[in-house]
Amino acid sequence: MKKIILSIFVMLISLGIVFSQRQKKVKNLPKYDKKLLHFGFTIGLSSADFYIRNSDNFFDETQIDKIYSIENKQQPGFHIGPISNLRLGEYFDFRFLINLTFSQRDLTYRVLKDTTDEGKLIFENTVMKLSSTFIEFPLLIKYKAKRINNYRPYIITGLNTKLDLASKKKIADNEIKIRLSQLNLYYEVGFGIDFYTTYFKFSPEIKFAAGLSNVAVPDETQYTGALKYLKSNIIMLSFHFE
Repeated sequence: MKKIILSIFVMLISLGIVFSQRQKKVKNLPKYDKKLLHFGFTIGLSSADFYIRNSDNFFDETQIDKIYSIENKQQPGFHIGPISNLRLGEYFDFRFLINLTFSQRDLTYRVLKDTTDEGKLIFENTVMKLSSTFIEFPLLIKYKAKRINNYRPYIITGLNTKLDLASKKKIADNEIKIRLSQLNLYYEVGFGIDFYTTYFKFSPEIKFAAGLSNVAVPDETQYTGALKYLKSNIIMLSFHFE
């Protein structure tokens, strides 16, 4: 999924630059960057996974005697929300977004189920489908290069507070699943290009977000006992219309 997102982003940037170069004598929205405040909306795709660090007791059979490995699988997601942009100067903007993001991450535990009479170990894979519905409140600083014809590259960074609405969902008694924390802070960094069209500004952007704290809620099972921490990583491909 990450390779698909990167490929789409590179293709869009290449097509946009080629188109802009063909319009060298045309300068759309010449006064756009002088506005103090403007608004828009964003929609995009994402790919989320976990950074896993095993517990210090992972190889201690008196503590963890059933879990032999933990793997995670990336899953696609999407996001949508409004944009508010405040001009700080010729090259800097302050951006505030309120995104609604849907994502899923799958954890596969290799669990010891039994042993044969010959002492052979029998394993079973337990897959946890961890779905999240985030309300996000990113506060970002955008640094813009000098405008060239009808496009302007930029880099962006900041912090994003994510509230997981699905974290409080009830887990059935017969369901094997760990619980994720409701609130987490992410550091974000990315880049994109502003393309000035006749009536609006279109900006494809790719951004990486790294969670700063452990999202696994401890319980009395070996599924969380085998984890030292579980941190979220997300790659986002966004399409901004402003």
